[in-house]
Amino acid sequence: MKTKVKPKASINIVTLGCSKNLVDSEVLYTQLKGNGLEVTHEAKKDTASIVVVNTCGFIDTAKQESIDTILRYVDAKEAGKIDKLYVTGCLSHRYKDDLEKEIPLVDAFFGTNELPRLLKALKADYKHELVGERFLTTPAHFAYLKIAEGCDRPCSFCAIPIMRGKHVSRNMDELVLEANSLAKKGTKELILIAQDLTFYGLDLKGGQTGGRKLKELLERLSDVNGIEWIRLQYAYPAGFPLEILDTMAERENICRYLDMPLQSGSDAMLKHMRRGITREKTEALIETIREKVPGIALRTTLISGYPGETEADFEETYSFVERMRFDRLGIFNYSHEENTHAYLVEDNVPEEVKQERSDEIMALQQTISEELNQAKVGQTVKVLVDRKESGYFVGRTEFDSPEVDNEVLIPAEQYARLGDFVHVKINKAEEFDLYGDIVSI
Repeated sequence: MKTKVKPKASINIVTLGCSKNLVDSEVLYTQLKGNGLEVTHEAKKDTASIVVVNTCGFIDTAKQESIDTILRYVDAKEAGKIDKLYVTGCLSHRYKDDLEKEIPLVDAFFGTNELPRLLKALKADYKHELVGERFLTTPAHFAYLKIAEGCDRPCSFCAIPIMRGKHVSRNMDELVLEANSLAKKGTKELILIAQDLTFYGLDLKGGQTGGRKLKELLERLSDVNGIEWIRLQYAYPAGFPLEILDTMAERENICRYLDMPLQSGSDAMLKHMRRGITREKTEALIETIREKVPGIALRTTLISGYPGETEADFEETYSFVERMRFDRLGIFNYSHEENTHAYLVEDNVPEEVKQERSDEIMALQQTISEELNQAKVGQTVKVLVDRKESGYFVGRTEFDSPEVDNEVLIPAEQYARLGDFVHVKINKAEEFDLYGDIVSI
């Protein structure tokens, strides 16, 4: 008599939230593959028997998206489409006890630092020999490189330290090993991410006496053969390590690009936010950055409607954006987060006012962006080709990060390959896009 062979379990990882979460999912995927398991990332069809949802818990909209996604797979489990459902990531870490009570059909919840426990639940072992190896969910030509975890900053509005813990830098040799491994697999662009890049190295051996080590890390990554672009995201303005600016100016493969969330242009708001810097010092820092790295593109993020933000505070921020003329800018409506310092005060700016202020800032930025883009018409720029869609090859310059920044559109009848660099002459500009023709490869 033949025994029925149970099909091998397959695992689908679903990622929500930021690029740091994406890296966590890539590490999980790599570990599962290393254990010989069948695994997919965000499979288009619900054919996997096990689903792992990697959640975001940053602001209200992200939390709701995470909850909706969990409930979708709870329904799939009840319908017999999947056997097991596990939840990990920031939302799970922050609200684990509540979630276990409210959504009991989830098989288990895991925190952000519980990868070995999650692997065990998936019948896999953590393999140390896979450190430095990564399956990429992004196109092979670019990869996010997470250089640290957690944050030591005291920002009043932010729940990241609750979910991610204190700042912990990754070992520099390990990061260089990973960069070499990625380069050998065809990665040309490394996007450095952390809650705060500028703190890198303070906690490493010799860090307290030797200071921050971001400059040394940039130099070592810049020496990796095959890496043509290195991009910096999430730099904190207070105590900014000015020494990295010389490195950025000297090294051709370090992009003239910096993502530095500033949150507000009002001194009163910056003080309440516990940002450790004034508007005047921020403007002086921006001037220094632009002086030392000519042509640099600055991206920033602002918060609209922080508790107590008056019309005068908003006007200060508006004027600040007007003067600074950021190349890229995003703005979030303030979200009242439990257990943060700001949660102790009343969330007293109405939602409609928050949105009106956000819209005004973005309308201003749209004008600035269009003016800056129009100045690029006639120039020839180096473009990394990301994808092909709607009759165009779509790529980016060194001044643009994936998904959040401007793109360059090239007619698809021209010759280009995904993942290659091409030189493009810009012949048309819009608020957030450039159009051009390939002049050389």
